[in-house]
Amino acid sequence: MKTIKIDKNFSGVISVVEKGKHQVLVEYGYADKANKIPNRINTKFPTASAGKVFVATAVLMLIEEGRLSFDTAIGEVLAFDWKKIDPAITVRDLLTHTSGIPDYFDESVMENYEDLWVDVPNYRIRKSEDLIPLFIDKPMMYPRGERFQYNNTGYVVLGLIIEALTGKPFDKALREMIFEPCHMKDTGYYELDRLPANCANAYIYDEEREEYRTNIYSVDAKGTGAGGTFTTAPDVEHFWKGLTAGKLISKGMVKEMFKPQVKEGCYGYGVWLLDGTIPSFQGCDPGVNFITSYDAGKDRTITILSNVEYDVEALHETIISEKGGREQ
Repeated sequence: MKTIKIDKNFSGVISVVEKGKHQVLVEYGYADKANKIPNRINTKFPTASAGKVFVATAVLMLIEEGRLSFDTAIGEVLAFDWKKIDPAITVRDLLTHTSGIPDYFDESVMENYEDLWVDVPNYRIRKSEDLIPLFIDKPMMYPRGERFQYNNTGYVVLGLIIEALTGKPFDKALREMIFEPCHMKDTGYYELDRLPANCANAYIYDEEREEYRTNIYSVDAKGTGAGGTFTTAPDVEHFWKGLTAGKLISKGMVKEMFKPQVKEGCYGYGVWLLDGTIPSFQGCDPGVNFITSYDAGKDRTITILSNVEYDVEALHETIISEKGGREQ
C-alpha cells in the first residue's frame, strides 16, 4: 500500500482504490478538535456541492422511468410564479448549468458563501424551498442555453422537481432511490444542530485569532439540492460501484452522464469531466473540501474528504501523478 506525503494542515481521509484493492487508505486530523476526537475512515464528512451528483442521478432515474424528460420545462412541473425567470427552462438546461436561472450564490462574482447569511439567517435554510426567496425576484442571468456557467440554483430547482414527482422530502427520496440501493449506510442530509454520531465538524481558520472555528454559521443548516450531503470514503466508493454497474440507471445512461454535455467539454450530467473524460464530483464550502474521481481505464477511484480549508484538487493531482507516493 502507498502512503501520501501530506503537510500538517490537512485534516480528513484519503482513499485510493485500484482494481478493487486499496492502494491508499489514510486518516488525518480531528473530527472534533476541541475534544481531540480523530477522523476515522468511517467518519461522516460534509461535502458541499458534491451532492449535485446524487440529484442528477435521481433525475436521470426519473427520466428512465418515464416520469420526466430532458425537455420537460420547469413551468410544467413546478406551478408557482416564476416572475422574471423563464418557465421554459428545461431539465437538461438545469443538469448542464446552461439554464441562465438567477444563481442565489453566483461563484463568478461572490467569493465567500458566508456573505449569503447577512440578511437571511443560515439556520432557516433546512430544505430546498427555503432558498427560493434568495433567487425568485432576480432576472435571468442570460437566455437559457446560451452558455455554460456553474449554477447552484439550477440544482435547487432539480431538488424541488424530485420532491414534486416523488411526493417525498428531497433527502428521503434520495435515501430510498440511491443511498439504500448502494448500501451507503453512512450518507445523508443532516441538520447542523442535530448531527448524528460520527460526523466531522468543519473548521475555518481564523487568521486574526490564530485558531479554528466551526462553520455552523457559514453554511445552510441542512443540505439542499445544491449540496450538503454528509458521507464517508467507503460510501463514495459504494456509489461509484453501484452507479457504474447499472444498479441505479442503465449503463447506456451512465455513458451519457459521463459524456461531455457542454461545448467546453468539462461537464456531463452532474459530474465534472477531468481532461474531458474522467468523471469527478467535487465540493467546497467554508471549512469543507471534497473531491472524488473514477478512472475506468485504470479501474481507479480516488476520494479525498477534508474538514478544513485545503486544496484537495492539488492533492488529487499529486496522487494521479504519483508524486509524493512511496511503497509501504
